[in-house]
Amino acid sequence: MSLHRLTKIAIGVPDVDATAKYYTEFGLTPTASGFATADGGEQLELRRSKQRRLLTLGIGADDPDDLGRITASLARLDVESRIEGAALYTKDPSTGLDVVVSVAPRLKQEPPEPVAYNGPGSIQRANTRAPGIDREPAVRPRKLGHVVFGSTDQAATQRFFTEGLGFKVSDEAPGLAAFMRCSTDHHNVLVQQAPVSFLHHTSWEVDDVDEVGRGATAMLEGHPERHTWGLGRHYIGSNFFWYLRDPAGNFSEYYSDIDCILEDQLWEPRVVAGEKSLYAWGPPPPPSFLAPEDLADLMTDAHDGA
Repeated sequence: MSLHRLTKIAIGVPDVDATAKYYTEFGLTPTASGFATADGGEQLELRRSKQRRLLTLGIGADDPDDLGRITASLARLDVESRIEGAALYTKDPSTGLDVVVSVAPRLKQEPPEPVAYNGPGSIQRANTRAPGIDREPAVRPRKLGHVVFGSTDQAATQRFFTEGLGFKVSDEAPGLAAFMRCSTDHHNVLVQQAPVSFLHHTSWEVDDVDEVGRGATAMLEGHPERHTWGLGRHYIGSNFFWYLRDPAGNFSEYYSDIDCILEDQLWEPRVVAGEKSLYAWGPPPPPSFLAPEDLADLMTDAHDGA
């Protein structure tokens, strides 16, 4: 696959300072113009906007030839694009999302130290405590894994990403949502049918389930209102998850152990449906996760803007 990762996103929020404080506590490192992950470099930028929204999505490609192929594919969909230097700029017609595909190096990640787990008939960690309980450093996300957002025309946005940009579908709920990838991760973009275009959540990879739990626990100390959903394990993608809510109303997810697809021919996409497909175990998703509480306000703002 010529595409290989998400590079960076820009999010519009009403209160940049409060949201910046949140993502610093979340474990991202402030930079001169945004926030960096441990492995992915600067991957988040916050901009002032009247209401929360996903402004820009960055995608990494291998070389300039990839940009040419994407230009031709977008043209077949009657979608405009332009190339400036080593980057292609375009916009999803359905959501208005700005997309930047740039020639970027592939992400290189050093694996964490292997964790030994004890199990029935298999003692891998004898005479010592589990290392997860003695970890002290603050949790730092390793990379931006995926972004989930709504589209008033999910099918058209899905075509933009697959037929236009070159994403692949991993699993799908026809007419409702598509899990799409531009890397070996199960999904990097999830587009769901919605009454308005809005950002649902961003998802950030940590080392393991202990880091998911440690990160969320630290974020909730003194801020119980941040809790949204977790701890659990998704059915689609298989990853452990815990969702929190930033001051603007966007959900942010710590995740680990997501499905990875190295050989397309060995992966069998599934058609999924129903709330149970969201999780294999854990608490059920709260109503506010399925339909964010500010959805009506976002719809009103979109109508007024139109």
